Amino acid sequence: MIPADKVALRAEMRRIRRDLRRTTGNAPDSVASHVDQLPDAEVVAAYQAMGSELDPEPLAIALAGRGRILCLPVVVDRSAPMIFRRWSPGDPLEVDAAGCPAPLPLATSAQPDLILTPLLAFDDFGGRLGQGGGHYDRTFAVLAHAVRIGLAYAGQKVERLPMESHDVRLHGVLTEVGYTPARKAGPA
Repeated sequence: MIPADKVALRAEMRRIRRDLRRTTGNAPDSVASHVDQLPDAEVVAAYQAMGSELDPEPLAIALAGRGRILCLPVVVDRSAPMIFRRWSPGDPLEVDAAGCPAPLPLATSAQPDLILTPLLAFDDFGGRLGQGGGHYDRTFAVLAHAVRIGLAYAGQKVERLPMESHDVRLHGVLTEVGYTPARKAGPA
């Protein structure tokens, strides 16, 4: 059961994110200009933007240009952690079990060191509000070694997000204004 405050917050943050996408046209290129601020990683998981999510493709191109191996998440079972398959911009994609564009099954499996994740809202303490399916939290729990970075518009930041026991905090967030590492969470 999802608390009512999270349902209302998701609806409001979807509206805000749609507005930000419409009014912040160069955000994906601005995010890519901060590529060198990201923590080091050999294998980076990006995602294919859906709806008003911040498009990570310019950042993915910048990462590939720096020799990083790229991959995308794939939902094979909606109740299981995601898997990752190698990907390069322009590779063919198909829809996975969650309805998201994903690499074809013939793509090589990958184990990311850094996972870029879309979100609806974030706070300074690594809190992340996602779509509510739990795909990223389940995956973060089994890939605890991976650095977890939210990719968002700066305007998606909120003062403090409600966190539940299954929510996994981010290590930082990259926006069009730069990278911000998460601060240690104190009492809410």
